[in-house]
Amino acid sequence: MTNAIFKSLEQGSKGALLRKRMIAHLILHGNSTIMELSKALDLSVPTVTKMIDEMCQLGILNEFGKMETNEGRHPHLYGLNPEAAYFLGVDIKNRGVNLGLINFNGDLLEDHMNIPYQPENSLEGLKSLCQVINEFVDNCQVERNKIVNVNVNLSGRVNPESGYSYSWFNLGEQPLTVTMSQMTGLHVTIDNDTRAMTYGEYLRGNNQAKRDILFVNVSWGLGLGIIIDGKIYTGKSGFAGEFGHTPVFDNEVICHCGKKGCLETEASGSAVHRKLAERIAAGENSILAEAFGNDPQGVTIETIIDAVNREDMLCIEIIEEVGYKLGKQIAGLINLFNPELVIIGGLLSMTGDYLLQPIRTAIRKHSLQMVHRDTHVVLSTLTNKAGLIGACMLARSRTFDD
Repeated sequence: MTNAIFKSLEQGSKGALLRKRMIAHLILHGNSTIMELSKALDLSVPTVTKMIDEMCQLGILNEFGKMETNEGRHPHLYGLNPEAAYFLGVDIKNRGVNLGLINFNGDLLEDHMNIPYQPENSLEGLKSLCQVINEFVDNCQVERNKIVNVNVNLSGRVNPESGYSYSWFNLGEQPLTVTMSQMTGLHVTIDNDTRAMTYGEYLRGNNQAKRDILFVNVSWGLGLGIIIDGKIYTGKSGFAGEFGHTPVFDNEVICHCGKKGCLETEASGSAVHRKLAERIAAGENSILAEAFGNDPQGVTIETIIDAVNREDMLCIEIIEEVGYKLGKQIAGLINLFNPELVIIGGLLSMTGDYLLQPIRTAIRKHSLQMVHRDTHVVLSTLTNKAGLIGACMLARSRTFDD
């Protein structure tokens, strides 16, 4: 950590661990009373009172008045001091990068979307990314030494515990987090982009106070985020959630992972793009026919979403077909996990009911009624900011992992 206020949390002592646990609770549950913290942390009231006094003196916590009650004394509320520290989130996209800054309380202070950046899996590409991050930090209204952590979202195989990425910038023996920390002068953590989106929805989006959640990221690829009993599930090596590479189809289509027949080849943004190109080439009509004829690679997922919202029938038909195939596989996940909530996010979720309704239809048809009846299937509310907000929130939460 770079902020002097948090030196007491780096000692590894029992007291430091208890302070981290208290902060983690306040991150998830907001301002709390001494009694609430005592029950949640399984500590005595005098111990919690002493810890709060110490952390208020350090500037980590603030008192936020008294809680309104119907009778008796009004207990004091304590919470995170918004100005104690700041956290930076970095969300890499196909054609740019989104950066955001939150305060200790989790309020988004600055967000710069679609900063020009062409992801390139090389040392030069990594240096360029770090330059974008440094320029953002230099231009924001917060002192650099108050930014405690930076979390960077990456697609593919990411182990957040070891700090290694095996899909992007795997350039040497040392962890990517160490290399990026050296290049930026800031503490850096990394995570999978879908997992970050999931965490963003859990803390700031459409979670509806649920604790068992599946988040399906339908963008150019297809990913899955899993929250079980309020905790992100990463798996042994950090690779949990490779939903898109489930072998489902006998279609001879080669996935970007190198295998054939992955779910992603029929139910993702790349699948929509391929199917649309094939059907236009076969002579079917679409308002995107001319664009595909001139520059197929120039037609983005955003272009297709716009065509759907302009009621292009071919695009709508393909989205509905993809939605049903995806819903059939989500039905299997519901049978396995019995989640309270399934959130459909990523770029394709911006087609709204055109994607959501066939997903729901397939789930009703292919999952067990007693299992899915208590599962709510909804669209992301954070839409294109889910990854950025999740990256910011992970930057904060990772700082206080035990």
